[in-house]
Amino acid sequence: MELATKSKITWCPGCPNATILVAYRKAITELVTEGKLKIENLVSAAGIGCHGKITDYLNTNTFEALHGRAVSSATGIKLGNKDLEVVVFTGDGDSFSEGFSHLAHAAKRNVGISVFLHNNETFALTTGQATFLSPTGFKGPSTPGGDPDEPMNPLLIMLAMGATFVARTYALDIEGTKRIMKDAMSHKGFAFVEIIQPCITFFDTREHYKNIIEWLPVDFPRNDLGKAIEKVREIGEKVPVGIFYQVQKPTFEDKI
Repeated sequence: MELATKSKITWCPGCPNATILVAYRKAITELVTEGKLKIENLVSAAGIGCHGKITDYLNTNTFEALHGRAVSSATGIKLGNKDLEVVVFTGDGDSFSEGFSHLAHAAKRNVGISVFLHNNETFALTTGQATFLSPTGFKGPSTPGGDPDEPMNPLLIMLAMGATFVARTYALDIEGTKRIMKDAMSHKGFAFVEIIQPCITFFDTREHYKNIIEWLPVDFPRNDLGKAIEKVREIGEKVPVGIFYQVQKPTFEDKI
């Protein structure tokens, strides 16, 4: 199974988007080998931003949506054929600064899609403006004096919206990201994964995250919403990664 295409990869050399691509290809290959996925039933969708180039490099069914509309497009695809495995790649600009209402509604409805958020905390494609997830004090073309606002917590929001699978991983941990992707794609319901993805050109946070990423213990209670909320708010000396919450509820497409 050849998942690469002939398209030239145009991300900045060393961009962690490439490691996300590698992790996803590994996840697909393993799921197909394990008999859990039919490649012809997979749809990889993306929005607008650096992350959106990923569909050019995937030999799967793909769909590139308008800015901020990847999740709503994926919802339509899933409703059209609920047997499809629909995966959405999006960015903090694409789905939080542009298409947040679509993301919130998909989580609330428990649409059976997987959403992988490339979170580099900046509008990288347009040279580094602040997004809703940029840290306080972030300096860029739109906030040369430093962003005075506090960033939103994407996982906290998704838990509040009713997402039935909520996780976080780190792009430079390819194997860890692959495992989380496989679990998300195997989940029946709305799965949201924040992928911390440093932008090496406009906001290089690799050194910041280098020693503070900490995987959740294997016995973390994934079905405890209160514990999940408490844990996703812990971003300080350590940044927890892993699956914070996972429960089963009727999906939107089954109810429809």
